[in-house]
Amino acid sequence: MNSEEEFYDAETGLESDDSCEVSFKDALVFDSKPGTDGRATQENGVWERRKTLPAEMISRNNFSVWNILKKCIGMELSKIAMPVVFNEPLSFLQRISEYMEHTHLIHRACSLSDSIDRMQVVAAFAVSAVASQWERTGKPFNPLLGETYELTREDEGYRLISEQVSHHPPISAFHAQSLKQEFEFHGSIYPKLKFWGKSVEAEPKGTMTLELLKHKEAYTWTNPLCCVHNIILGKLWIEQYGTVEIMNHSTGEKCVLTFKPCGMFGKELHKVEGYIQDKSKKKRRVIYGKWTECMYSVDPKVYDSYKKSEKKSSGDAKKLRQEHSADGEDADEMPEVQETVTVIPGSALLWRITPRPAHSAQMYNFTSFALTLNELEPGMERLLAPTDCRLRPDIRAMENGDIDSASTEKERLEEKQRAARRERSKDEEEWSTRWFQLGTNPHTGAEDWLYTGGYFDRNYSDCPNIY
Repeated sequence: MNSEEEFYDAETGLESDDSCEVSFKDALVFDSKPGTDGRATQENGVWERRKTLPAEMISRNNFSVWNILKKCIGMELSKIAMPVVFNEPLSFLQRISEYMEHTHLIHRACSLSDSIDRMQVVAAFAVSAVASQWERTGKPFNPLLGETYELTREDEGYRLISEQVSHHPPISAFHAQSLKQEFEFHGSIYPKLKFWGKSVEAEPKGTMTLELLKHKEAYTWTNPLCCVHNIILGKLWIEQYGTVEIMNHSTGEKCVLTFKPCGMFGKELHKVEGYIQDKSKKKRRVIYGKWTECMYSVDPKVYDSYKKSEKKSSGDAKKLRQEHSADGEDADEMPEVQETVTVIPGSALLWRITPRPAHSAQMYNFTSFALTLNELEPGMERLLAPTDCRLRPDIRAMENGDIDSASTEKERLEEKQRAARRERSKDEEEWSTRWFQLGTNPHTGAEDWLYTGGYFDRNYSDCPNIY
């Protein structure tokens, strides 16, 4: 195996018509009980999505990531193959679908008549879309070339299809659409990871596009950077930082959000602050909160007045703080900060995070939504494309707690992918994507992978055999 194959086989992680030809009924039944193996049960003929995994998280205590990463400081982590124990039992394509956990915010935006009101709800959705990363320190499985994932949620009024469209570099494309033709949400992501000695930084390169069809509006933005601290020593913890600029290409309005870095004393940890301006650049609303908790909106004048009062009352508190250093081999301890947002009088609540299940820490810190993503519902297997993530044997084995089988299957799938690439190279054959094609985003003018349609026609006869 040459160096190029080693580079690109390593893991990186991080128009159909109105009819829904075959649908998965996922109406909720609140009084049925999950089975002992984590599977949901059926009551009154209605299937309930599961509330737990078949097996608890595999312990990583006997594995040292330092032995793998100590020679890789400053390098792009797609050059490094990590043991399967450091994964979580989801593909990166499934991780992308977690953007849809708070789809109710999109429906809410569709229902509002004022564009500023719509923008602030879209901003809340953009924040909520990355909220599931909180405490998620496991790396999702790198999708195989041609791998797909579909998610249909009739109770939430949408369906989603994603595909791994490139392995060199790794690019994942997704397209979600309202079942009632109210919105489309799509994008393509190239996750770049770098190791910086004590931490791993993930840059999710790619643009998110949300189209509100009724209002003929299109919003675009990029996600913030994510950093996992204490890779070598201490307790793992996550922060997100960077500027997220949401543009309404129809009205010229813009929302600028700052995901604040932790800082020395942790005062800014998880905080998000920003503002909405109209096309004349006048500030119309201030947005604030925490991506781990909730987001609020308030009038800019009220916000400025509150901040002035707060600054005055704080006085010289900073002078009383004792300076300290975290250099050397010490862990970057997670600051102890109060996980609440101080609500400014006159604010409007835009979004509040859904509480995680009580056993989340034993289930890879999954949300209730994430727990359901790899579940095979009754009758689903015969309807899925043969390339769907749910059919991957390595992820299924890890979900079931069989780490040896997961590792063996992962190696087999990677070698099968390498062999297929060698055959294509020998025949001078280019890989052809199935559901997406490279084109131009009509709103940004940038290169983007766009959905070509037809997936939900359920004709998968020409899908590749990747598993």
